[in-house]
Amino acid sequence: MAMRALQASTSYSVGFGMSFASPPRRSSHRRITLAQMEPTDKSVEIMRKFSEQYARKSGTYFCVDKGVTSVVIKGLADHKDTLGAPLCPCRHYDDKAAEAQQGFWNCPCVPMRERKECHCMLFLTPDNDFAGKEQAISLEEIKETTANM
Repeated sequence: MAMRALQASTSYSVGFGMSFASPPRRSSHRRITLAQMEPTDKSVEIMRKFSEQYARKSGTYFCVDKGVTSVVIKGLADHKDTLGAPLCPCRHYDDKAAEAQQGFWNCPCVPMRERKECHCMLFLTPDNDFAGKEQAISLEEIKETTANM
């Protein structure tokens, strides 16, 4: 669990460009706890099956490092749970909900569908140096490889 402390400060301006800090408070620190929720097993299973089917359909393979595959599948499942769509988990978005609604980066994203370019390294063409030989991964493998993350 990540914790971040936020400190609020207020200043008052007076007509001649002078400012005075607010009087000290007993507690000027506020702590906000950011909970990291795991995606549901149901969503992980849905995204696992989707990934296997899409790899077979597109002639692509999972990364030789199954940890990469597992993290991406869990990221897709998390976005499916929180946003209602499997938004690519490997990109930064200013507004995830808007991006999910727009659909360009929902898996399989447009670059993957059009050019077989997967930024996440979930779907790799056979000529990619990181491509493994498998198009399948079990729920147990996903859980094992992401257990300590």
